[in-house]
Amino acid sequence: MDPLATIADLEARGVTVGPSEVGVVNTSLAVASALVRDAAGSPISQKVSTAKLEGTGGRLHLPGQPVTGVSSVLANGVALSGYKLLSGALTRPCGFVEGVEYTVTYTHGLPAVPDDIVDIVCRLAGQELVKLRANPDAIAEKPVIQERIGDYSATYGYTVLFSDMELPAYLRARLAARFGNGPALLRSR
Repeated sequence: MDPLATIADLEARGVTVGPSEVGVVNTSLAVASALVRDAAGSPISQKVSTAKLEGTGGRLHLPGQPVTGVSSVLANGVALSGYKLLSGALTRPCGFVEGVEYTVTYTHGLPAVPDDIVDIVCRLAGQELVKLRANPDAIAEKPVIQERIGDYSATYGYTVLFSDMELPAYLRARLAARFGNGPALLRSR
């Protein structure tokens, strides 16, 4: 899946990307996009997916909101009709039988990535670029976990327990609420 932002989006925000930085910036944009999509529980950009869902007796809630269309529904491999898409879920008068596997092919996500999402991805990737420019070897270095100035002393961590590219909890919650229907909201048995 394409990143949610491009180098052109970064440059529109005043970040100049040199020819030697294109590869690392594209990687950073892809990683930032994956983090945002994970937090949202949605691909955000429009795509066609096929999901296998177990019948619940009631509605079939489709992951990856917003759902804009359903092209086919199979019940244990047999084409099904009489369903209707309502608020990102499939409904039908007789419901969806428990224990039956439904295979749904549908279109979901937004036709254009919202500006605020592009901005979040650009900020994450831009921060990575600034760090790389300040210290090109930073990714291979051990992080300083303690430092003392008088009679200088530094302690280095031997395992990296974090990533510099992280979304704060409030932003993850906002994305999940906005796009909803992530794995945590799906009914399981």
